[in-house]
Amino acid sequence: MRRYTTPWLEDVLVTLFREAGASEEVSRTTSSILIEGDLLGHHTHGVKLANGYLKDLKSGHARGDASLLESRQISPVAAAYDGHYILGPYLVQKALEQSADAARTSGIGIVSIKRSHHIACLASYLKPFVDQGLMPIIMTSDPAVKSVAPYGGLEPVYTPNPIAMGIPSRIQPIMLDVSMSTVTNGSVAKAKAEGSRLDHPVILSNQGVVSDNPADYFTDPQGSILPLGGREFGHKGFAMGLMVEALTSALGGFGRKDDPSGWGASVTVMVIDPALFAGSSDFLDETDHLVEACLQAKPVDPERPVRLPGQSGLRRRTEFLDQGIPLPGEVVAELRSAIEDSSLKGTLDV
Repeated sequence: MRRYTTPWLEDVLVTLFREAGASEEVSRTTSSILIEGDLLGHHTHGVKLANGYLKDLKSGHARGDASLLESRQISPVAAAYDGHYILGPYLVQKALEQSADAARTSGIGIVSIKRSHHIACLASYLKPFVDQGLMPIIMTSDPAVKSVAPYGGLEPVYTPNPIAMGIPSRIQPIMLDVSMSTVTNGSVAKAKAEGSRLDHPVILSNQGVVSDNPADYFTDPQGSILPLGGREFGHKGFAMGLMVEALTSALGGFGRKDDPSGWGASVTVMVIDPALFAGSSDFLDETDHLVEACLQAKPVDPERPVRLPGQSGLRRRTEFLDQGIPLPGEVVAELRSAIEDSSLKGTLDV
């Protein structure tokens, strides 16, 4: 695969977003978060999303004007945003920065966001805050989409509802980004587009049959994605999915009851400053001990030692920053499509 440098991608994406009507700040923040997704190896939730974002900006569903953000301060540590479908990466970054400011003073900060546009890869937001010794937490759901069935049910009701969290450590930071479903919507769509099977039987057909064939999801009536834990232990993922629904759409006061349409997200972000609890040193002593114990644990397969959440992504990030990002064909195709509708058409070799 051809490799693309981060500065080149940023120049291209910022130009595309600016031409689609987004402000400079919204364009740069969104571009940076999308590229970070690819730097970490999450190619389904990186630059590939830009074309869809641009189409929504042009249609009027997504907004690129930061002044449309309505922010209500609830307390010194809590705020509520109405994003009016401003591009999600800008809203989430803004909310994390505000939460971090509150955390440094009060130990914790929290912002609830309703009517956000799609927020891309959750892991993409974590590193800058972890590097400051903070613990960022992000949860999101999409009230316009139904893809996961409740445990014991056939009909999809809610979304994969991921949770991301960054945990500082002197040895190896922990950066987790985990859906409350067995797989993501993007993974199922990618397998269907490739004509391939999924790695595991994580689809529940509309007849109640567990399957690894993505075609069993795209049926009428629609199939569903199994909750985290699968057929055997999916009650756990179902419970966690409901928790995310409550902490995102319900907390923001806008969700599935409102029957929204189009790409969107309900989001809650929190930031915790360990320095105001046990203190940074004691916190890091504990996380270092845990990290070291995990990394030194005897592996099931000697060829595959234990690795921490986010470890592979951070390794890729270092390599890709140095050597460029190897973008898969489907990502390049989406980028080319976006460029075809811009002033950059015919000026770039993509």
